[in-house]
Amino acid sequence: MSISRRLMMVGALGALVLLSACGGGSTFRTYYVTPVQPDVSRGWRVVGVDVSVPKSLTVSEEKSLLPKADIVWREDPETGDRYAQVAAIMTTAAQQGVSGLRGSRPVRLNITMTRFHALTFEAETRLQNAGVHNVDFIAQVTDARTGAVLAGPETIEAAFPALSGDLMRASRASGQSQKSMIIAHVSQTIAGWIGAGPDNRSSFSRSGG
Repeated sequence: MSISRRLMMVGALGALVLLSACGGGSTFRTYYVTPVQPDVSRGWRVVGVDVSVPKSLTVSEEKSLLPKADIVWREDPETGDRYAQVAAIMTTAAQQGVSGLRGSRPVRLNITMTRFHALTFEAETRLQNAGVHNVDFIAQVTDARTGAVLAGPETIEAAFPALSGDLMRASRASGQSQKSMIIAHVSQTIAGWIGAGPDNRSSFSRSGG
């Protein structure tokens, strides 16, 4: 084995040990307590999605494996507004998640973010089969005409295993990204909660957090 290959393996092992010390091997989940019943939501038509990303959430640009912050996001420009970037991602995901509702009652979906913690490029590059995207938020459905609350507020956890190392390199080569994967998972989770798709609740164990 070449020296460079041996150093890469040692580095990857060290990264996994570090993640284990920072909460690795934990259980994560996609979860909500009270899904909307499909016989209720099929009468809805979502005419607006409002995403709030409170400024009280902390942001980290630290180039490390596991920054301690509420918002960790790298694929959009560092010079941009991370709060706005997260809001845009979540808006797209929510719009996709509710697109199957075509009823007659106009409603609005309101989302308040509590956490948006994706992988750093350092973690994505150095890890193999480790890492988690953590997306947590509060969802509520209101009548678009009266403002009456129809569902929620519901705390939703939408964690799923992040790709890293060789798997992520192959995925990027095929046109996928952290953003596309997060949008897909969050949209499926919202669809499951709002009764517009299959129940997306699940749990898993993984190194990283």
